[in-house]
Amino acid sequence: MAESRLVQWFREWRAPLRRFLATHRAVAPADVDDVAQEVFLRMLRYDRTELVVNPQRYLFKMAANVAAEWSMRSNRRRPHASAWLLDLVSEAGPDSNLESEADEANLRRALESLPPRSREVLRLHFAESLNHEQIAVRLRVSRRVVKREMIKAYALLRAALADPVESAATRRNAS
Repeated sequence: MAESRLVQWFREWRAPLRRFLATHRAVAPADVDDVAQEVFLRMLRYDRTELVVNPQRYLFKMAANVAAEWSMRSNRRRPHASAWLLDLVSEAGPDSNLESEADEANLRRALESLPPRSREVLRLHFAESLNHEQIAVRLRVSRRVVKREMIKAYALLRAALADPVESAATRRNAS
């Protein structure tokens, strides 16, 4: 019974809770999801949910408390300084650097071999962080066309990166 109430509360107030935490000065934007998760975890530990008269108010009050705790803990942490990065030693040797460069070159070649629209859809998705709907509007095509182009691009990239001989056959079949 209590779990079903908590599930209902989670579904109903997760988005408003995240918005509340995002506007709360004590919570860094990168920590909003973690704080929200902590709030719901604490709710799960509370076994007397039937006593909560106004669940939304209770949840938001708990969120404010968790956010304050989170802020106090983060203030005690050592601030991030770039100086400590200089002390890090890469465990990657020259061979792994060569492999990485070769992988990047292969990926660039595979991307360049894509049809123009597929390449543009991937660019908009990854470089500009647009979703399918936004890409469709930008390219003046349907959302379905964008989805089809993404599927096609992924298939072509998988084939091109898996086996160069196989990729030529896949490109012919996808076109």
